[in-house]
Amino acid sequence: MTHHIMETTTFEQLYPPETWQEQTKKVVEMLRAGKSVQVIAPPGVGKSNLLRLLAYNGKVREKHLGKDAGRFHFVYMDFSEVRERSLFEIIKFILISLSYSLGERKFDEEQAVVNENLKEALEFADELIFFQSLKKSVDYLAKVRNLYLVFMFDRFDDYIPNIDSRFFLDLRILNSRVAYNLVSVFGVTRPVEDSLETSIFDEFHELLVGNHVFLPVKDPPGLAFRFSYLDQVTGKNPDERAKKEIEKLTGGHGKLARLSYEAILSEDLPVQAEKIDDIEKLLLSRSQIKAALVELWEFLTAEEQIDLKGGSKNDFLEKTGLQSNGKITIPLLKTFLISLPKEATSAKLVYDPERNEIRKGDEDITDKLTPSEFRLLRYLMQNASRVCEKDEIINQVWRDSKSQEGVTDQALDQIVYRLRKKIENDPDSPHLIQTVKGRGYKFSG
Repeated sequence: MTHHIMETTTFEQLYPPETWQEQTKKVVEMLRAGKSVQVIAPPGVGKSNLLRLLAYNGKVREKHLGKDAGRFHFVYMDFSEVRERSLFEIIKFILISLSYSLGERKFDEEQAVVNENLKEALEFADELIFFQSLKKSVDYLAKVRNLYLVFMFDRFDDYIPNIDSRFFLDLRILNSRVAYNLVSVFGVTRPVEDSLETSIFDEFHELLVGNHVFLPVKDPPGLAFRFSYLDQVTGKNPDERAKKEIEKLTGGHGKLARLSYEAILSEDLPVQAEKIDDIEKLLLSRSQIKAALVELWEFLTAEEQIDLKGGSKNDFLEKTGLQSNGKITIPLLKTFLISLPKEATSAKLVYDPERNEIRKGDEDITDKLTPSEFRLLRYLMQNASRVCEKDEIINQVWRDSKSQEGVTDQALDQIVYRLRKKIENDPDSPHLIQTVKGRGYKFSG
């Protein structure tokens, strides 16, 4: 059976097929093997770009999938849109996204069937009915139309703080119905297994854990396209040395490079060769660029901030390309960090009961923590300077949680271990959360 491949026009269709070539190749290899994939990159690097290229750029699909390009169907979903929604609304969102994606590729017959399932579900507005409709749609597309479905959950980190453990159970149920004809891609800033308790994704563990594709900070074909596109829309053609200087200063980081080039175009500075040396100063004066640098900095854990600023080699920083052999790969970020006050890495932790937030100095770190990490840290902070027994912690922190039975002493130790990596300057020699041997933990902030 053949499918039409005509699609609506999106910005991603304009990119050359070589964009994120090696990384897309790895993703496709895993998908072909029936594995779900985690595409991992710091803020602004371009993980959304890679996911959207697979969903919307036919040339990229043809390059990596060949004759199977028409059979693979990518369903792109931006989970920042449903970050605080219920599981019922998540299932509804997936079903609507599935229908919309079929329409974009002019799969009219397939979309009609999915729309009929959607219409029936909307009449009842019930979570169970919606999930049944989603199952019927997946069965039809995979078994009858012989499509290989790829659910793409972009910005999945935004959903994690409010995630329902049944999300992964439902995903596993769908996967089991059609075997390898349904897989998922998660766009995240950190591996899912580092952000969630194992109990939440137990049902999906074997299909997801360890299937990582880290994006480098720089993608030359994509960067060249963005510069060329900006030249075209602005009608300007800056000195090539300015482009090279921006590429060098930003390390090729997608968002920083784009904002920097836009700043240069607006100033007309590069035309005057003698002002090339002023570029870094100009860029750091721009609020949007400083905001992007702050976003990168605040995304890091306390340990990673110390290592990045101090030049100590850090495994996660190396994998994400922010470091190379212990050295910062983005000179503009390095200059920015020199200007930061020392308190930026040693600010005090404070719990704000009115907003139910935990702050480190001026930074709200709540979203960096999983629900269990947040509840644990909040409890320890509320009981600062006294020893909290392990049984007491489990009973108090998870007393209203359905998952209390799954929180053992060992599980608690693992949560503490991950929490220390996020808040301690040196997790191996913790200052904030201290272990009292044979008893429990004490917060000494």
